[in-house]
Amino acid sequence: MNTKRLAVFISGRGSNFKTVLDHSEKIGAKISLVLSHRDAEGFEYAKEEDIDTLISEDYNEIIKELKRREIEGILLLGYLKIIPKSLVDAYPNKIINIHPSLIPAFSGPGYYGSRIHEEVIKRGVRFTGATTHFVDEKADHGPIILQRVVPVEPKDNADSIAEKVLKEEHEMIVETVKLFCQNKLEVIDQKVVIHQ
Repeated sequence: MNTKRLAVFISGRGSNFKTVLDHSEKIGAKISLVLSHRDAEGFEYAKEEDIDTLISEDYNEIIKELKRREIEGILLLGYLKIIPKSLVDAYPNKIINIHPSLIPAFSGPGYYGSRIHEEVIKRGVRFTGATTHFVDEKADHGPIILQRVVPVEPKDNADSIAEKVLKEEHEMIVETVKLFCQNKLEVIDQKVVIHQ
């Protein structure tokens, strides 16, 4: 199986990163760099596998480093910074984000982490979920790849919703990365076509 050289951007504990790492060999992903804007907990997973890490918010430096390492795709797995146009232009339809809601609901600036699930409970929606999408210059906005639906039960709170959504995220990010590494994703008129 051909493999794609990927970089992973994280901000926190990196549970989606760990999931991709655990499945990387069978889905054709070679994680060559893990980057954050701070000393993220998820770096520990990278160190265990001897994967290089980088702390930086200088996107000119970041782009140079990605190109030097011949990175073919970027996974934003709990990365809390907005990606600048320079990076989007350097990797068009090659940057994938995962978001813990059904975009366009509960997405965009200010919607991340537990805030999303608290708002889901507050608004009384019946269904929430998770989305993978290609990244453009706007937060949580680019072409949608996959979505998973999670029902909201009357007994749920923000923590129980977070747990259910994360389970779906773990399955969906593996499937998304596999499709990307197999060149089965194509963007046509701002919509993702999944080839068989």
